[in-house]
Amino acid sequence: MDRYAFAGGTAIVTGAASGIGEALAGALAARGSHLVLLDRDAERLGAVADTIRAAHAALTVDTVVVDLADHEATVKAGQRLAADHPGTTLLVNNAGVALGGRFDQITLDEFDWLMEINFRAVVTLTHCLLPVLRTHPGAHLANVSSVFGIIAPAGQPAYSASKFAVRGFTEALRAELAGEGVGVTCVHPGGIATRIASSARIGSGVSQEEIAEGRAQIGRLLSIPPATAAEAILRGVERRSPRVLIGWSARIPDLIARLAPGSYTRILTLAMSRR
Repeated sequence: MDRYAFAGGTAIVTGAASGIGEALAGALAARGSHLVLLDRDAERLGAVADTIRAAHAALTVDTVVVDLADHEATVKAGQRLAADHPGTTLLVNNAGVALGGRFDQITLDEFDWLMEINFRAVVTLTHCLLPVLRTHPGAHLANVSSVFGIIAPAGQPAYSASKFAVRGFTEALRAELAGEGVGVTCVHPGGIATRIASSARIGSGVSQEEIAEGRAQIGRLLSIPPATAAEAILRGVERRSPRVLIGWSARIPDLIARLAPGSYTRILTLAMSRR
């Protein structure tokens, strides 16, 4: 496929009120894309949109406030987006949440809450908007998985399950859409300095001591600026890259998982303890 053309197209970005989503919104506007931004945080989302409108008066910037944990609301949002924005040429499913705790420390309700946002919302919005993307040859879909869609560490069963699911879904779509004029990219960020760790939900069975230790460990890994991640994602979209790995904290685990698929957990645990 030819390179993706940002200027003049309309990009839909979920989780746009902060972190990677906010950085993507600004970078897309700088490339000349009209925007439709989704998030559950109305105040933060409005501030992001106002900042972009002030800097790019010629662009249209619309916002949709929706809680992707609410499946019915997500379906309605997807249907509304498809009807109101038939010129959409890029969908970035970026929104995501975290849930800390071993499988025996979290409830099924907590597990389902995360899966609803991290995976089912990706499926729902893609299902609603794929017909729109197909009407625009050269359109693109980017789904944000994670390094935990490549490796699955202890303490992250729900998050890893959701991100492996996003990866499998995206790779299957890539195969199905080959030759149809719609590019597909799966994104695997490493340690991006976003609010995902500080705003993570903690399993109801996790002790306060484990919470403090886990947040300290994760905090040390979150070092890549969101703007750096956004630029990497958009380069991947432009080049129609099937996969985008962001940072050494994604590339090294990816390499180790390829070389030692049955024992990468022990290798990474040893490396982290020495570090």
